[in-house]
Amino acid sequence: MAAEHTARNFAAMSRSVEVDLRISNPAHTLQRIRAMESPPQHAKATADENPSNSLLIKTSSPAILASLTAGAMAGALAKTVIAPLDRTKIIFQVTKMSFNARGALRFLIKSYKEDGLLSLWRGNSATMARIVPYAAIQFTAHEQWKHFLHTDRPEAPTGMRFLAGSLAGLTAQSITYPLDLARARMAVTHRDMYGSIIQVFVKMWRTERPKAFYKGFIPTMLGVIPYAGVSFCTFESLKVKHKEITGRSAPNPLERLLFGALAGLFGQTASYPLDIVRRRMQTSGLNGCSYPYDTIRGTLCYVYRTEGIVGGLYKGLSMNWIKGPIAVGISFATFDICQNALKELPVFRSAP
Repeated sequence: MAAEHTARNFAAMSRSVEVDLRISNPAHTLQRIRAMESPPQHAKATADENPSNSLLIKTSSPAILASLTAGAMAGALAKTVIAPLDRTKIIFQVTKMSFNARGALRFLIKSYKEDGLLSLWRGNSATMARIVPYAAIQFTAHEQWKHFLHTDRPEAPTGMRFLAGSLAGLTAQSITYPLDLARARMAVTHRDMYGSIIQVFVKMWRTERPKAFYKGFIPTMLGVIPYAGVSFCTFESLKVKHKEITGRSAPNPLERLLFGALAGLFGQTASYPLDIVRRRMQTSGLNGCSYPYDTIRGTLCYVYRTEGIVGGLYKGLSMNWIKGPIAVGISFATFDICQNALKELPVFRSAP
């Protein structure tokens, strides 16, 4: 009986297959097979809306080249504008000289009289060698981290915007750190000691060995977390709030400059003591001080004991309140404007 029942089921299945073959032509059958192999339309739409997939699209598109180019241009312009103020700030940071506006002005005048106008931009070649790749990497990394962390949406939480900015800063700083150290050394020494960035690296290699290339690395990385995080978070949040209030899709150049200035002001203030620490560690042995500046804790304690909080850990902050907002404002505004302009060019046309 079981065998007879099985035979009946097999016959019924055969008749069903015959009916299906009679009502189906080969072309229709091929279409059905292709439809089964292709993902449903709603699945495709979901994939397009998925930020992780958009990250892959962003990474493989000319948007990377547009971000790198715009970032390099933004960093170079911003740092060149504030180079004399930046050098003045570093000079005061790495010595025990008390900082005030009159002293900073005297230093600028003295440098101009003794060494000429271009002396105010001493170390700027090292700055360019560092800032061009640094800014290019940082802005590009931020674009990618925004997509990966889903912070390119208006409803993104502030904490995630801070995280995206911090990760972008860490990415760029970890790659370009030796260039930052070379720039600091050139800024605090006479040109007879370091004539070029190559001489900095050669002399450090011969006299201090490879570990010297990463002096001050840890405080720098700790400082870039609040600095880049606060800066990018403030700038992106202000753009979102601007759109909500005005209804315009994007702020104008002057508004971008203002938003960037506020971002730089908050970012510099949040991370300034660690900036003092990294400069002291980077230029240890070059500023006439016998203290070795070997550790973060030791440097913080020494500066606090000998110079205090305002005159030590926050020395030169008022200068940073001038140059920082200018630099960050120019940098952020230039990046946005250049990126949008580059995407209109044929070579960047497919960038989203």
